Amino acid sequence: MPPIVRRDFLKAAAVLPAALAGLMDVASADTTPTSAKQAKAPSESFDYVIAGAGHNGLVCAAYLAKAGFRVLVLEGDAVIGGGCKTTEPLLPGFKEDLCSSVHGVILNNPLIRDHELDLAQYGYELLYPDVVLHYPFLDGASFTVFRNDVERTAATIEQVSKKDAQTFRRAAAARAGLATMSAEAAANSRDGIYLRRLSEMTGFAASQTVWESPQMRAAALSGGRFFGPMGSDYGTGKQAFSMLDHLKGRPIPKGGSGMLSVALGRFIEAHDGVILTDRPITRLVIENAACKGVECADGTQYRASKGVVSSIHVKHLINMAPQELFGDGVLDGVNLMQPELAMFQFHFAFSEEPEYALASGGTVASVEASLMEDPASIFSLSPDDAHGELNIADYPLQVCHPSVFDKTRVPEGQGLLKIEGCMPYNLKGGPQRWDEIKDQVADAVLTRYLRYTSNLSKDKLLAKFLLSPLDIERMNPSMWRGSAHHFDNRGGNFAPCRMGILGLYQTGACTAPGGSISGLPGRNTAQVVLQDQGLDLKEVVARGASGRRATT
Repeated sequence: MPPIVRRDFLKAAAVLPAALAGLMDVASADTTPTSAKQAKAPSESFDYVIAGAGHNGLVCAAYLAKAGFRVLVLEGDAVIGGGCKTTEPLLPGFKEDLCSSVHGVILNNPLIRDHELDLAQYGYELLYPDVVLHYPFLDGASFTVFRNDVERTAATIEQVSKKDAQTFRRAAAARAGLATMSAEAAANSRDGIYLRRLSEMTGFAASQTVWESPQMRAAALSGGRFFGPMGSDYGTGKQAFSMLDHLKGRPIPKGGSGMLSVALGRFIEAHDGVILTDRPITRLVIENAACKGVECADGTQYRASKGVVSSIHVKHLINMAPQELFGDGVLDGVNLMQPELAMFQFHFAFSEEPEYALASGGTVASVEASLMEDPASIFSLSPDDAHGELNIADYPLQVCHPSVFDKTRVPEGQGLLKIEGCMPYNLKGGPQRWDEIKDQVADAVLTRYLRYTSNLSKDKLLAKFLLSPLDIERMNPSMWRGSAHHFDNRGGNFAPCRMGILGLYQTGACTAPGGSISGLPGRNTAQVVLQDQGLDLKEVVARGASGRRATT
C-alpha cells in the first residue's frame, strides 16, 4: 500500500470543525476521509512507529525518515499537529490556531536555524510583524512594542512615564552590552550580577523595584506570563524585563501555526513515511519485555521492528503496558509530575479586525495584545486554582489576532481573535462544572476585552468557539489537566527519552526542554534513537538531499 498522501490529513482539517462544534463528542466523531479510512497499513513493515503526531513527534519522525528508516506516524485526532495545528472551527475561511500561535523559540533549534530539514520547501514560512505586542489600559494609557526598535517602543512608554522610558533604554543597552561578553564575564559583571539577583525574586517584586508606573509593572507581568509561570512565584524576576524579550519579535507562520506540522508531514511523506489520523492508541505491544508496536482503539496493531517513539503523555503511557516494566526510576518521576495552571482559549470571528485607540490620537492594530490593569492581580490565579474558584475580573489575558498581519487567515475585511490565559481546571464541584459555566465565563471575558478596543462590539460578532480547561484536555489528552505544556516542569522532572522498556522512546513536552513550539524534544529524542542505531544526527543531516521530490 502506498503512503497516505498529504491531501488525506489536510482534508481532515477541512472537516474538523463539524467534530469540534460538538466537542463533547469529539472522541467518537467520525471525521476521517474515506481514503484515510482505507489506508490501514497494519501489514506493512515499519522500522519505527511514532505514537502521536504533535510537532515533536513529527520532528522526530522526520529525522528518522531522513536517516532512511521506514516510519509510521499514528495520530488519534483527525488532524496532525497536537498543540501546533490550524483549523476552521468558527466559520469557513477563518483559520484559527488551536493552541500555539507564535514560533519564536524554534528559531534557536538547529532544525530551523541551520535549515537541517529545509522545511521552507515544504511550506513553512515565518512572518515577522513590525508591531509585535500592544498593552492597552482602561485609562487610555498604552504601550506598543515594535520589533528591534528600542527608541520607538520607549517613546510609547514615555507617554506614561519618562522615568520608565529612560529605565527601558538603559536596560536595553545593558542587555546589548552583556551579549557582547563571554558567558563568564557577563555573569560576573555588575549588570549580570544585578540581573541574576533580580531573577531570583518574584516577578511582582522585581517589577515594583524596576518600574515607576503601575501600568509598566502590570505590562511586564502580563507579558511575562507568556513564558509560563506567573510572576507571583519566586524565580520569575526576569519578567520585569519581558518587554525587552518581546522586542526581538514574535514570528508567526504564514497560514497558521499548523503549517509547521503540515510541512513536517509533507517531509515525512516525501521520505516514504506514512501518516494515519484517527488512530487513538490504547496499548503498547510488549513481547519478551521489549516494545514491538502499538494497538489502537479499534484493535488494529501496528508493528515496529526497531522501536516505538511516544509523544503520549507519560501519565497515560505508563497505563499502556505492565507498569513494572518501566522501572522504579521512571515511575517515580511520572508520579511526581504536577499539572501547571490550566489553559483556556476563547475564539471569536468578527466582521472586522480589532483596533486599539492611542492616547496620542489614532489607532494601532497589533498581532497580539496583553491585558491586565493591576500588577497585584498576578497573585489571584494561584489561590483561585487551589480553591477551585474564579475571580476573573483582572486575570492576565493574551489576545492573539495574527490575521491583522497575515491576511491569508480570514476572508477579506473580516477579523479573527483568540483570547487565552489560565483558569483553574478543578472547580468546586469538579472540572465538569466547566460545561455549565463556560459560556457565561466566556461572555464576561469578551465583555471585558471589548472595552479595550476602539471598534469592536458584540453586534459585530460572527461566531465563537470556546475551549475551557476541561475542553483543552478533551481535545488533546496530552494536555493533562489542561496543561498546555503537559506539566509544571520548573523542577526539571522530565521523562527520559529511553522509557525503561527496550525499544520504547519518549518525546514531546514531557521530555526536556519541555513545552512550547521549539521542536527540541523531537530533535533530542531523534538523536538518542539514532545513537542507538550507531548513527549521528549531524551526519544524517549532512548527507544532503535524498533525491526524493518535495510535494507541494
